[in-house]
Amino acid sequence: MTEQNPLKWRHFQPDILLLCVRWYLRSALSYRDLEEMMAERGLRVDHTTIYRWVQHSAPALEQRCRPQLKMTSDSWRVDETYIKVKKQWLYLYRAVDSQGHTLDFFFSSTRDAQAAKCFFLKTLDASHSSEPRVINVDKNAASPKAFNELKAAGSLSESCELRQVTYLNNLVEQDHRFIKRLTKPGMGFFSFETAWRTLQGFEMMNIMRKGQLQGVGKGDMRSQVALVAKLFGVVA
Repeated sequence: MTEQNPLKWRHFQPDILLLCVRWYLRSALSYRDLEEMMAERGLRVDHTTIYRWVQHSAPALEQRCRPQLKMTSDSWRVDETYIKVKKQWLYLYRAVDSQGHTLDFFFSSTRDAQAAKCFFLKTLDASHSSEPRVINVDKNAASPKAFNELKAAGSLSESCELRQVTYLNNLVEQDHRFIKRLTKPGMGFFSFETAWRTLQGFEMMNIMRKGQLQGVGKGDMRSQVALVAKLFGVVA
């Protein structure tokens, strides 16, 4: 069975839909900002419609981009940042390599050893991640516990080293800024599911911005636009 195109059966032209989705996931804009921007161009698109487009297309964007990701290095920087959902702070686990390239991300309602373990396993399973030589984490006690459990289970090699050195994680902490900047216009999310779907799109556009996809250079906006259109079967 062939995969259904997420743009099929939409009322607006696919290129307009993708434009709104890409702008929302790439820039610090609210849905109402995009509604006004489209109105200036003679297109009447309600902000709730754009919201539905993003919710539907962001996970599909991540799924289509993952096979295109370039390999990353074996030095991991792991950290969590806070995302507000229904006036409560939840946790977005993120990891980058020594070059600042995104390894993976994981959204969780808890900040404990089980969540850290799930994130490590997800990152290990990613096709573009190398087996870690060293994993740098903060002082959170949950990370060493998860690390030791994975080593005992054989999921991590015996030679892999865990380091809890604060300054080594500056790279991933600085990288959080790009995601936090995008979440601010929305003033938080209304459910875990809508937050996760949106964050998938934020992260993938951030990865694309860094030049981590095959055939797309860092800062090459024209190639980014062309790739997204190609992934969704739309003529750029």
